[in-house]
Amino acid sequence: MIPSMDAAGAQRPFDRRDGKTLALSALGGALEFYDFVVFVFFTRTLSLLFFPAGTEPWLAQLQVYGIFAAGYLARPLGGIVMAHFGDLVGRKRMFTFSVFLMSVPTLLIGMLPTHAQIGMLAPVLLLALRIVQGIAVGGEVPGAWVFVAEHVPPRRIGFACASLTAGLTFGILIGSLLAAWINGHYSQAQVLDGVWRWPFLIGGAFGFFAVYLRRWLHETPVFAEMRERKALSRRLPVREVLAHHRGAVALSMLASWQLTAAIVVVVLMTPTLIQAAFDVPAALAFQGNSIATGCLVAGCLAFGLAVDRFGAANALLAGSLGLALCTQALYACLAAGEPQWFLPLYALAGFFCGVVGVVPALMVRSFPPAIRFSGLSFSYNIAYAVFGGLTPPLLGWLAPALGGAAPAHYVTLTALVSIGVAIYLKVARHPAR
Repeated sequence: MIPSMDAAGAQRPFDRRDGKTLALSALGGALEFYDFVVFVFFTRTLSLLFFPAGTEPWLAQLQVYGIFAAGYLARPLGGIVMAHFGDLVGRKRMFTFSVFLMSVPTLLIGMLPTHAQIGMLAPVLLLALRIVQGIAVGGEVPGAWVFVAEHVPPRRIGFACASLTAGLTFGILIGSLLAAWINGHYSQAQVLDGVWRWPFLIGGAFGFFAVYLRRWLHETPVFAEMRERKALSRRLPVREVLAHHRGAVALSMLASWQLTAAIVVVVLMTPTLIQAAFDVPAALAFQGNSIATGCLVAGCLAFGLAVDRFGAANALLAGSLGLALCTQALYACLAAGEPQWFLPLYALAGFFCGVVGVVPALMVRSFPPAIRFSGLSFSYNIAYAVFGGLTPPLLGWLAPALGGAAPAHYVTLTALVSIGVAIYLKVARHPAR
């Protein structure tokens, strides 16, 4: 059985203090996640600036997607190291350090010289800074979920994790809105001439503000109690995870696969993919993305409430089915040349992407408190490194062969896996259900 919170904590109501913790955590997470994802909204621009002139557009974009993917591949390193110290010295310290580690490389990307100025050193520096970003977010996201889950009553863990996830996705919305505004108000020449730097410079400032916000947060009651009882793990936490909780790791990784597809494919990559595959104007693509991301924020909250009301298995089952159907419909309408359905279908797909809010609650309940940060971080970051890191270059490589609908088929595959996870939770009567 998964160890529960103390009896007093289980019985107490959700109060204003919990609300303040969730609000500050979500806002800080939004600012940090903006820093991580804004890169993808400017991949076409970066491909022109950081690789030699005359490079085939598809190859340059594939190379930038490779640099984007490097951030995902670096996540396990940051996640495992930060989770180790998070389980031994405290959640809050790592929660604050991760956002600082994100803000510095984001600021520096906005100051980087381009290939025309320093040659091949430009993409090398871009890659190095992207790796540091990946290390930072690898500790941030799992740590944030554990932090908020351990602050609220157990019966509100679904809403707590989903509100944090909504905050992270709100960071995507900030990036999407800014990209849409830049594409709508500046020509491509102006963007290449220096406007592209603004989102990264703004992101660096966002990061330092998020560090300031987290000064007002307190250590989680669960960790403080374990420290008082001297119940912290005496072994290397990740070793204990792999020795005694391999089933929880496998379940968490499978559930995380759909999470990566929903965020990376439907939200982050679709605006760029549909421009190339279906000749959708950039302004319309980013307008649709902004609407879809706004619906994603609402969807996260809705599915989080559903977890607390109906259970994680039922929420995951319904959300996965909805995501598969809506993503297929979105790409089918574009392939059929019916752009009038693009905005409403993208909005609906965005809402069902909110099923990602179910996953952290499932993972939090799958690991005991003493090694919870390490267990969640290891599972989530390894899954994200494999699935999130390989997805962008894989879709870029498959697109010429499979056509514009390849992203929808990939998302559907991950949804089927999550439906299988949900059925297993129900049939096996798993504690995380």
